[in-house]
Amino acid sequence: MTPDIFDSCSKNWEERERAAEAMVPLVGTLYRDHSVETSIFGRLIVKRTVNDIMMAHEFVQQVENVTLSPFDSLEVLQSLSGLSLAPSHIDLGKLFVKYQSHDGDQSLTDFLKLELADACISEHQEAAEIKDVVLYGFGRIGRLLARLLCDRTGGGKGIRLRAIVVRKGKGNDLAKRASLLMKDSVHGSFKGVVNIDEENTSIIVNGQQIQVIYSESPETIDYTAYGIDNAVVVDNTGKWRDEEGLSLHLQAKGIAQVLLTAPAKGSIKNVVHGINNQIIEDSDKILSAASCTTNAITPVLKAMNDKFGVTNGHVETVHAYTNDQNLIDNYHKGDRRGRSAALNMVLTETGAAKAVSKALPEMEGKLTGSSVRVPTPNVSLAILNLTLEQQADRDQINDYMRYIALHSDLQKQVDYSNSPEAVSSDFVGTRAAGIFDALATIANGNHCVLYVWYDNEFGYACQVVRILRQITHATLPVYPVQE
Repeated sequence: MTPDIFDSCSKNWEERERAAEAMVPLVGTLYRDHSVETSIFGRLIVKRTVNDIMMAHEFVQQVENVTLSPFDSLEVLQSLSGLSLAPSHIDLGKLFVKYQSHDGDQSLTDFLKLELADACISEHQEAAEIKDVVLYGFGRIGRLLARLLCDRTGGGKGIRLRAIVVRKGKGNDLAKRASLLMKDSVHGSFKGVVNIDEENTSIIVNGQQIQVIYSESPETIDYTAYGIDNAVVVDNTGKWRDEEGLSLHLQAKGIAQVLLTAPAKGSIKNVVHGINNQIIEDSDKILSAASCTTNAITPVLKAMNDKFGVTNGHVETVHAYTNDQNLIDNYHKGDRRGRSAALNMVLTETGAAKAVSKALPEMEGKLTGSSVRVPTPNVSLAILNLTLEQQADRDQINDYMRYIALHSDLQKQVDYSNSPEAVSSDFVGTRAAGIFDALATIANGNHCVLYVWYDNEFGYACQVVRILRQITHATLPVYPVQE
């Protein structure tokens, strides 16, 4: 590389970086003052670093093959700052690309006023009610939910975390809970400020007080004594999965609804957000967010069935070990799970294949499933071996799934990877329910094998929050509107 080329590349990067730096305060102001979330082709840029913003633009260049720079996004942001916007989610990248392709001599500001007409604040618009959330249990999923909910502090105030309920441990229980929230061996340190208030038995996260309630049984708690009322309790324990057990929460003062972070039994609705969340009604008292695997595979299966038809298939999950397994060999009520999770691949069963039909009835009886637990702490892989009604080659499937990930109603559920070097740890912290690995696709006539990665902790937690936002009427309208 000649000095001239080196200097040119360096200068170009510095200019783009400067534009990204200028975006940060504008993104923050929109979020904090107007509860407006911003993204770049689905990549959230609220409370993100300059490097995160640069990477979001790079993703668009690689996957969508369109020209989009921080200069373009900055221009959109500057125009948005002059508009009176209601709480909403605005995709800067998609707006700019749409503006570039539209016919006419409109200025960007005039174009945005027209595109975002429904997002402008009405003088009769009332502020959304803030709903309280309680986390019952504070394990892997509970702490990630706490991170996600507390990350919303300062904007998007439709829901707020008010309390966590745990059984009191020995020693410095409060300090240990706060430390586990702050530091995580898989997901890294929480990008926020965490303190404890021993006198009030609270954890303070980003200035937000979270009451810690010690209890052995849900029905005995009086949440109203802590100023909590009409709240949603998210049960992360998995101890109760039927209506009888989960109804114990509804006997507590201050609780209006229950959301289970595990597959439910009986007639309780199992919801995979993006697939069947339209079945949620205001009258529902108990709901389930299904399982991490069901959330990962159902959106891809729906997309494939809608386009090509799925006759039948087998789902094999290569799943990270979980807290249910033993670190070293010891007694376990389940077959094989008593053997060391850190040393073995463990064959086990999965109900995810059958559970798909609860969210996607058209797949009833079409899928079988099994699972292998492997010695990694997070991120799993689902292998979908499908027989299709229509023939499709590799490029057709990949192009279609790329569209699904970037432009369809399943954008939040399905992400897309075309990296030849991608491995499981690359997907830690992914907000989508599943990530379609395009380079691994195998297709031959009516048969295909698809590979879907998923962060079985964080990606699933994001799906739970999406359900939470819907049942509390805190879901933000998305712009530009999908055509």
